[in-house]
Amino acid sequence: MNVFVTGAAGFIGGSIATGLVRAGHHVTGLVRSVEQANELTALGITPVIGTLEDSAMLAEQARAADAVINAASSDHHGAAEALVEALKGSNKVLLHTSGSSIVGDASGGRASDDIYHEDNLPQPTADKAARVAIDNLILEAAKHGVNSAVICNTLIYGHSLGVKRDSVQLPRLLKQARKSGVVRHVGHGQNIWSNVHIEDVVELYTLALTRNRPGTFYFVESGEASFIEMTTAMARALNLDAPQGWPLAEAEAEWGYEMANYGLGSNSRVRGTNARELLGWTPKRTSVVAWILDEMV
Repeated sequence: MNVFVTGAAGFIGGSIATGLVRAGHHVTGLVRSVEQANELTALGITPVIGTLEDSAMLAEQARAADAVINAASSDHHGAAEALVEALKGSNKVLLHTSGSSIVGDASGGRASDDIYHEDNLPQPTADKAARVAIDNLILEAAKHGVNSAVICNTLIYGHSLGVKRDSVQLPRLLKQARKSGVVRHVGHGQNIWSNVHIEDVVELYTLALTRNRPGTFYFVESGEASFIEMTTAMARALNLDAPQGWPLAEAEAEWGYEMANYGLGSNSRVRGTNARELLGWTPKRTSVVAWILDEMV
């Protein structure tokens, strides 16, 4: 297939694009600079230089492709709208990347027993309402001749395929630990996130290109762990003392509001059955703690 991938220079999009090339697909990837374009070319990906602000370019690339994967931003409404409009009536696949912080509770490191399923999502917090609105726009497109899906990733771990980029959450903990000599988590670190390995993520996107059922929402998860479990493993891997909790204000000063409250300080516990039942997805990696101990550093 000819696949257009936005965010092709990023961790998720770059890994997907590289994986698709390895699987025999022709991939065109959106990047923002000549340097990034050169990176993609070396990996067998055809680069297109531009931004998500260029709706006409997005529409042109979407119409020229057999399928589109939006992995550049979960929060750019204009780009999502441009891709949907370009693909209406085409029955082409449109896979939109979201993230499971949409169910995050900003608990400050406290645990929660709440677990969410694909057919039972909570009302979003004010911070996440705009992202959920984009997800709904994508799902609604299935009623207008778009083979659309929302792929809602959890905490992704693992090293990128092809492009040398970091994932979002664990590398921030690692960077802070290396800088200070102390591994830290938000509050008591009892908050739990579902998680998934990047190679399993790429496999899911690849399967969805040919097996998606229009209008499907997928949670992407293959296990879960609390942050104190992950930071304890990180401390062991780095030969550092036991991890320490950080008051939220200090965590925000280091990582910013969004990352401290949602990416690192919330619970995001989900269960996904659609990928397994509809796509035949079988994740191969199921322990983020084992990966931290054996492969992260």
